[in-house]
Amino acid sequence: MDTRQIVGTFLEFFRERGHQLVGDATLIRPQGDPVLFTSAGMHPLTPYIEGVPHPLGRRLVGVQRCLRTTDLDEVGDDTHLTVFQMLGSWSLGDYPGTTSLQWGYELLRDGFGIPPGRLHVTVFDGDPSSLETWQRLGVPVETLHEDNWWSNGPTGPCGPDSEIFVWTGDGPPTGTPSTDRRWVEVWNHVMMRYRRSPDGSLGPLEQSSVDTGMGLERMAMVLQRRSSVFDIDVFEPWVRTVSSLWTPSRMVYDHLRSSVVVIGDGVHPSNTGRGYVLRRLIRRTLTTLWRDDPSRTLGDLPVEPISDTVEHFGLTVDPLYVLDVLVYEERRFGALLRRGRPLIERLLQRGPLTEEDFHYLHDTHGMPRDLVEEMIIAQPV
Repeated sequence: MDTRQIVGTFLEFFRERGHQLVGDATLIRPQGDPVLFTSAGMHPLTPYIEGVPHPLGRRLVGVQRCLRTTDLDEVGDDTHLTVFQMLGSWSLGDYPGTTSLQWGYELLRDGFGIPPGRLHVTVFDGDPSSLETWQRLGVPVETLHEDNWWSNGPTGPCGPDSEIFVWTGDGPPTGTPSTDRRWVEVWNHVMMRYRRSPDGSLGPLEQSSVDTGMGLERMAMVLQRRSSVFDIDVFEPWVRTVSSLWTPSRMVYDHLRSSVVVIGDGVHPSNTGRGYVLRRLIRRTLTTLWRDDPSRTLGDLPVEPISDTVEHFGLTVDPLYVLDVLVYEERRFGALLRRGRPLIERLLQRGPLTEEDFHYLHDTHGMPRDLVEEMIIAQPV
């Protein structure tokens, strides 16, 4: 299946079971939300999980674009991305978690054609109903503790979860998800039963809900029998065009694609907040490109992969405008490198930079630590 077919199969399965389709919300959170970007499929639905009636009812399904900076250093491995899409289903005080697990098993087996022998799950060790459900279905279970407790921050809705893994190795499955990395997590079912207060205490939610999230790119990796998320269909335009220009780099593919989505949602590079996240993505890309060849420029990037990403995510931005933003930020970073590098080089003549040096560069010259570290490894332009 290509990604469009995966999305269609998922949505149709749950719509046949009475779920209403919710739209793909922007990455930008409403004013007053402490989170900069939508980082989980349930994020836009938080008020409804907490008990506010949803206008479409108690059963929902949808596809949500997400951005996570917590995994930034892991981007480039086989499964982590900065911007990704999450297929989600929700029961807002309707059916129980055991029903969700049963349906999940049926969709993976019958809808996606995954052999049951390639499945393994983990459950919270204090959730006997999930454990009993998987045992009844004949799926191997590993019980864990903190790894199977889900929350979207220090406060708010939370609860035990059950994570579903697919075997991606050659030959018969071995080990468990916690002992063998060839088990790849594709779907998480969270039993939203509690709310964590600022003092750390847990209290019951007004209604017990179920929130599930399936990573589209990971599922595509499994169903398309690829070794990484960077080998699936949605990355093909980036891999083909970028690799013809520069030495292939998964991080470059990811950060450029993610930057397109962030710009498409109305963010511009800046020194604070969302704009700084975008600036970091672009500058990490440039640091990687210039490390091997300082003459490389984002101006050489064809518009094709940008247009493909704009279409895939349903953005309304002009792809040529996105390219202009990338090139303009490249010029600003190049100018900053030319001004700041001599200062850093003088400090480095005394030895590795100290904490005092980092504070001086930040307080006197407005150069944050992560930028200084980028400048140390980036080639002059």
